Amino acid sequence: MEMFDLKGKTAVVTGAARGIGKATADLFASRGCTIARLDVEAGESILPCDVTDERAVDKLFAQLGKIDILINNAGIAVRKNAFEITREEWDKVIAVNQTGLFLCSRAAARSMKQTGGGAIVNLASIMGLSGGLFPNPAYQASKGAVVNLTRALALEFAEHNIRVNAVAPTFVRTDLTTPIFSNPEVLKKVMQHTPLGRLPEVEDIAAAIFFLASPAARCITGVTLPVDSGYLAR
Repeated sequence: MEMFDLKGKTAVVTGAARGIGKATADLFASRGCTIARLDVEAGESILPCDVTDERAVDKLFAQLGKIDILINNAGIAVRKNAFEITREEWDKVIAVNQTGLFLCSRAAARSMKQTGGGAIVNLASIMGLSGGLFPNPAYQASKGAVVNLTRALALEFAEHNIRVNAVAPTFVRTDLTTPIFSNPEVLKKVMQHTPLGRLPEVEDIAAAIFFLASPAARCITGVTLPVDSGYLAR
């Protein structure tokens, strides 16, 4: 068995238009995977999909046919503290980051269990494993839910030979983190909690996702793997 061979597999990546999602889709494609790139944004080779729309998700996943790998990357953030965030903003974050991930996982698992199994990799966050550095309760709550939903689905889907894991990045330079990387004082605080002295790039996160989806991780399920440059080691 080739431990890192995914040639001929079909992988679905949500939130694939930019950032971590695009880097992940590009990596899997370069390794011989057929890629279905899903996003709410229009773009070349992008299949339009709102992960919070249950009917749309179920219809699209059924049309895709055999699915070997699902990468649940779609996510949003509203960087407001508990006193400032509105109920509408709160609900939107939970809908995309938690409910959308569940809907896509369920739809993919329906296909996978008919074809002998598969692998699901969720995008969690170090904010789902810690209280974070900055007030961001909706995001932190949603990513905490991703961590435990990963465990729950891993146990439920194991009998169908479906592995479910997650990657928990630290701050990565994407559109979601522009407010952090564009503020020198905020970035300085982040680096004070980064023992390696460097933050991961989107390609580093994609590589961890690839590992968890590959045969090299065939006995790993229910795990959340931090890619955090030492943030959680403190």
